[in-house]
Amino acid sequence: MPSTIIEKILARASGKKTVSPGDKVWANVDLVAMRDFGGPNVILKYKEEFGDAPVFDPNKVAITFDLHIPPRQIKEANNQKICREFVEEKGIHLFDINNGVGQHTLLEHGMVKPYDVIIGTDSHMNLLGVAEAFSTGVGITDIVAAMRYGKLWYRVPETVKINISGKLKEFVTPKDIILHLVGELGTDGLSYKAVEFEGETIENMGIDGRITLLSMVTEMDGKIGFIKPNREVISFLEENTGKNIEVIESDKDAEYLDTFEFSISDLEPQIACPHSPDNVKSVREVEGTPIDQVFIGSCTNGRIRDLEIAARILKGKKVHKGCRLIVTPATTEVAKEALKKGLIQTFLDAGAVITNPSCALCTIGHPGVLASGDVTLSTSNRNYPGKIGKGGEIYLVSPATAAASAIYGKITNPRGMHG
Repeated sequence: MPSTIIEKILARASGKKTVSPGDKVWANVDLVAMRDFGGPNVILKYKEEFGDAPVFDPNKVAITFDLHIPPRQIKEANNQKICREFVEEKGIHLFDINNGVGQHTLLEHGMVKPYDVIIGTDSHMNLLGVAEAFSTGVGITDIVAAMRYGKLWYRVPETVKINISGKLKEFVTPKDIILHLVGELGTDGLSYKAVEFEGETIENMGIDGRITLLSMVTEMDGKIGFIKPNREVISFLEENTGKNIEVIESDKDAEYLDTFEFSISDLEPQIACPHSPDNVKSVREVEGTPIDQVFIGSCTNGRIRDLEIAARILKGKKVHKGCRLIVTPATTEVAKEALKKGLIQTFLDAGAVITNPSCALCTIGHPGVLASGDVTLSTSNRNYPGKIGKGGEIYLVSPATAAASAIYGKITNPRGMHG
């Protein structure tokens, strides 16, 4: 029976020859991950349900600190202490405050590979589809059960194919592609669907751009997104896992619920306006809108190529007086590379604030929250009301648009920037 990528993964994980959309299966889990946010509640529930019982496999359970790092309040510090004590007790992995965004950290430490079934306490776990892993965010009960028994129940998703063709113009980025898709398909357009991205644009895209695309499948209510690894991704995975990588391909005659075709050769820089990720327009439609703050980072746009394009625009220029620019590398590895390439110096010279690798201004509780009435441009993935401060407005953009706008203190099309 011809199968899509998700069907092949869940068939293998459940010990079946084949599975079909709608089938209910018990799948073996390859990695259970939790964060400093959500993790303490998981641990307390685990102890309530299972006492001192061991986890199913200490090598397949990890805690990542990426939200409140370093902790700013006693409650946050106590929560991290609960996690550290659990790590010592169970012998599981801990990625402490010196690593960065959890999913990216797991990738960099070789804990993700094709065919893996991964769950975590973050709603953007599905960006790990860049490695052809079936990775999803789930609730506390599911995390607790899987951590004890190593299995989780799934309904096999239907699969949608999205074909993207064309060559991006200068200063138009993968973030502009995914914003365009969210705008076209809507925040519920892929509800509980698996997505396979393909086409010439995707094939030529590096791992950083692929992560950006897949991190916003969540914003279309998708279950998981996949991109067949190219040579760059395969090399990255083999270097970090120390294993030969087996690429998964859907069968040629596999059945898809739907197929969407997008040509991006004429795509302009895109922007998601308040207060929804699917309220998408071209940047030129809102160009000139005054802003108070710009954030470059998050699991969506905190990789080295994101920082490179921002630094290229900011080189030799200054952040506009009255505007604040906050830059956060996704991980310590990214920060090291940015330092080596001189990007950090460029940001500092421009007047930016550089923060430690973390999720940072993806949500409230971090340096840079908005005052009432403030307007920010963010390279993150959500712009719902109150996301980083009550009464503030968030526009979602690419690192290129973010950097250009920081220079002028207003929404600026990076393709038309001059002077």
